[in-house]
Amino acid sequence: MTEIEQRTEVVEESAHTTESTAPVVPPPTAAGAASGRSYVSRTTRISPSGAEVARRVIVLLFGLIQIVIGLRILLLLLDAREANALVAFILNLSELFVAPFEGILRTDALRSSGSILDITAIVAFVGWTILELIVLWAVNVFRREPA
Repeated sequence: MTEIEQRTEVVEESAHTTESTAPVVPPPTAAGAASGRSYVSRTTRISPSGAEVARRVIVLLFGLIQIVIGLRILLLLLDAREANALVAFILNLSELFVAPFEGILRTDALRSSGSILDITAIVAFVGWTILELIVLWAVNVFRREPA
């Protein structure tokens, strides 16, 4: 995405006039015409820097991971049927992101009448969030423009 900034600049006319590729906009009042000023309109495109694009991509990727883990926690709490294709897909996909955090705590899950509170998934959610903050910090360290 780019933002467009338009500016109108006042340019004093002189004896030797240079050619400009920018369109000349007529002055807003007759008093401006009498003073010998011309108005030049310029369009400037402003786009995000490479570091900003990298930050946005990182936030998007980690956000998707966090959504999948959050859905896993919610589906297991609601005792969703694992025979459903969508539920099975979400649980299998989230297992990829939860697996590195298995075994950190002595209890992986709390069970009560079919519902499961997946503590490992909660630890994974926190772990991925901390990893996201570290990666964003590293990207911000190498930014050229002020934050």
